[in-house]
Amino acid sequence: MPDESASPASPRIGAQLRAARQAARKSMAEVAEQSGLTKGFLSKLERDLTNISVASLIRLCDALGISVGSLFQAAKGEFVRKGEYPPINFGGQGVREYLLTPAGEKRVQAILSDIEPGGGSGDEPYSLPTDVEFAFVLAGQLRIVVAGEHLTLDAGDAFTFGSSIKHTFHVLPSAGPAQVLWVFSPALPDDGLDVEQLAREQAKARTPRSPGARAGGNR
Repeated sequence: MPDESASPASPRIGAQLRAARQAARKSMAEVAEQSGLTKGFLSKLERDLTNISVASLIRLCDALGISVGSLFQAAKGEFVRKGEYPPINFGGQGVREYLLTPAGEKRVQAILSDIEPGGGSGDEPYSLPTDVEFAFVLAGQLRIVVAGEHLTLDAGDAFTFGSSIKHTFHVLPSAGPAQVLWVFSPALPDDGLDVEQLAREQAKARTPRSPGARAGGNR
């Protein structure tokens, strides 16, 4: 698991995750089993002592009965000035992210990512409960793996793909920092749990294939 010590710049989500677990009346052991994580890791996460990959965060939210979007503290108005972007924690390592669209906007969601060299979503591919995902590289270079296909995006490049397709992203350790604008349509759900389809997809991906089955490929 690529999760490491929490970055001081990462918004804290431990208290929210602990409150969601307690509200669901689940023990740490139950959540660990359902999410495929360890009790020790969850304990550190609830105390904001470690980072979590995007894929692991999605599985954890599924186990807790909440949506990833519910962790985002969005701007209240439609106008967000430069330097006042609300920071969010969408998982990953070496990534600082900011929500650019206002609370309550369901049609579209924009997230700005500042990614350090070697940073990214984590090694485990993930999918999201939105229809379309758009990535525009504002600076640096971004590597994206979508359904096993490796793509390199340079500054000024854009890429659009289905959010339900398994994917990962990262910046090479030898490269400089990157800045990426992500746009999702519709927005990630921020209430209830809209991850039943997501859970089925993730469970299917973790189910061992029969000996005769073809091997397939992998934000």
